[in-house]
Amino acid sequence: MTTTSTINRAQRLAFWTIPLSLLVLAMKMAAWWFTGSVALLSDGLESIVNVVAAVVAFVVIGYAAKPADDDHPFGHHKAEYFSAVIEGVLIVVAALVIVYEAVPAVLSPQPIEAPAIGLAINLAAGVVNAIWATVLLRAGKAFRSPALSADGHHIMSDVVTSGGVLVGLLLAIVTGYTILDPLLAVIVAGNILFQGWKVIAGSISGLMDRAVETAEDAEIRAAIAGNAAGSLGVHDLKTRQAASVIFVDFHMVVPADMTVGAAHDICDRIEDAIRAVNGAAKIAIHIEPESEKAHGIRVKVTPSRAEPGSRDAPRHQEGADT
Repeated sequence: MTTTSTINRAQRLAFWTIPLSLLVLAMKMAAWWFTGSVALLSDGLESIVNVVAAVVAFVVIGYAAKPADDDHPFGHHKAEYFSAVIEGVLIVVAALVIVYEAVPAVLSPQPIEAPAIGLAINLAAGVVNAIWATVLLRAGKAFRSPALSADGHHIMSDVVTSGGVLVGLLLAIVTGYTILDPLLAVIVAGNILFQGWKVIAGSISGLMDRAVETAEDAEIRAAIAGNAAGSLGVHDLKTRQAASVIFVDFHMVVPADMTVGAAHDICDRIEDAIRAVNGAAKIAIHIEPESEKAHGIRVKVTPSRAEPGSRDAPRHQEGADT
């Protein structure tokens, strides 16, 4: 299962994202103050979203780590998806605010003041963001945390935005076309909208009980197939992802005269194998006698090495395996 140390590490990362986001916001707003650049203002406004999202992620990760209770018997893991949805909505709001600020500047472009110091500050903020985004993305994947992953993807998109802003402002300064500054802000807003949509879409997918990724699904099937010897087949396999936890459910067919203890031993063997693939897996196995008709997704069971005719030797059930 998800270990306490893993949860604590995820919470610590979420917490430290808050002061770092505040630092980057202060740096970007300072860059805007020195230059008056609408593009740098748009970059700073996106960082406000980073701060709010960091606070939400910290709170939600703590809530998602709460153990299951009577009202939530499957746990609180999906709370992380709500954090990602909130972040996606905030990203969209930030993009609309940027457009609101940029359109008047397109109609009346203003010269950029003190460009060197402003660009230097913004570059430093981008470096801080790039390092932390990499940390969050790796942690989000390792801890299976949608909240950390959403934060990491958003901050990394902020890095790309900052890079584009710096290049655009350099062109505006070199060419003298100050209208490039607000036009660049509008382009930044479009990119932010796209990133916000990706975050929202990914979170909704998680809330809709999407199956595990293809590679992990193959590992789970292999674990079942290699450890179900003694059974007659496995069918109706279902998986779903809920933040850091996966749920695995399937039916296992056994000989009608097999004892409960023998069937339980097979289940234990399969559960251990699945948890070797994913330690946070929650597994439900429904035992059926050989008279039941197979249905749903099936798993071909590796034949037992027991001698033919023994209790543990697999029998053939028509339609049970594929």
